[in-house]
Amino acid sequence: MILPVPGRLYGLAKRLVDIALGSVLLVLAMPLWVLAAAAIKLTSRGPVIFRQRRIGQNGQAFTMYKFRSMVVGAEGGRDELADRNEKDGPVFKIREDPRITAVGRILRRTSIDELPQLLNVLRGQMSLVGPRPLWVHEAAKANGRARWRTVVKPGLTCLWQISGRSELSYEQWVDLDLYYIQHRSLFLDLMILIQTIPAVLSARGAY
Repeated sequence: MILPVPGRLYGLAKRLVDIALGSVLLVLAMPLWVLAAAAIKLTSRGPVIFRQRRIGQNGQAFTMYKFRSMVVGAEGGRDELADRNEKDGPVFKIREDPRITAVGRILRRTSIDELPQLLNVLRGQMSLVGPRPLWVHEAAKANGRARWRTVVKPGLTCLWQISGRSELSYEQWVDLDLYYIQHRSLFLDLMILIQTIPAVLSARGAY
């Protein structure tokens, strides 16, 4: 598979947009941070921020941040729920996952749980737009053309995010990510960012 390589100007411009817009979004989202943190702390035991190792550009692992939406130790209970997995490929998803807290369901449906990833964007580990990063154990099971997803930085939002998220199959997810990689540009990034707003508000495929 031959993937086009954008010029250095695109990479520089994309990074500048990530820093500028990411900083603005971080400041604007602060009231939501406070509310989310308070709701998590008051309703369940454990830390407010959930840290998980994900696979980024060129297969490099990094620590991704999210507001905790599950009970403490949820990752350890995944094997017990394996037979209830509703997704194909290496991805694990359950619509009514018993590990998710009451507050966590609200955070997920509104995508507020993803806000801490703005820190990953500012640190250069992620971009505002790019393929969503897989958990290290899921990424290890990805093969074939899905491995091309890591030639670019992972993103906070992407074509999958605005096209139905968990309603799509794993193959459709990969198709959308590879389309983005092959056609990536500042214009496409802008279109995805704009369409992310109604996608988040509709909560389609968010669970």
